[in-house]
Amino acid sequence: MLRIDRVLGSRLESEYSEEIHRLEHRGAVDLVNIPVADLARRRLLATTRGGEELAIALPRHQKLFDGAILLIDGERAIVVRAATERWMRLEPRSIGDAIELGYHAGNLHWRVRFQGEGLFVALEGRPEDYTARLGEMISARRIGVSILDEEVRDGSTEGGAQIDDGPVAEKNHFHHDGH
Repeated sequence: MLRIDRVLGSRLESEYSEEIHRLEHRGAVDLVNIPVADLARRRLLATTRGGEELAIALPRHQKLFDGAILLIDGERAIVVRAATERWMRLEPRSIGDAIELGYHAGNLHWRVRFQGEGLFVALEGRPEDYTARLGEMISARRIGVSILDEEVRDGSTEGGAQIDDGPVAEKNHFHHDGH
């Protein structure tokens, strides 16, 4: 098991980007998917896509983030990939329904955000566990429900992005100067 005791930097930082680019060409960049809810944790166990087990124990002043470099040694690199975050979009049909929905979300301590007239609930489990709490409102069509997947990039989210388990290199890799 490889022990990680600090984040070295970001794959986007100029001091690392060229080396990461070179290692990507050799297929020597291994990714570790970390669920968004776990990015703030300083201690966790994880397994890279290549199968290497990691014991991560970061100092208090460091956090994981999408693109964090955990290892780079000239032969290989291990980079964090923030896993897709799922949101349940709830759209109340009336002001009364919105008030009741807000009451339930607050009482259940759901992590939420607002966009337009919709309430977005971060899914940290199965969607059915959330919709069961709103069963009567959903079955009576007092609120509309949809599920969205968002990909996290550099601390922000891109709405409606589809899940893509391909390597970071395929999504953020641009060739230049003929290589």
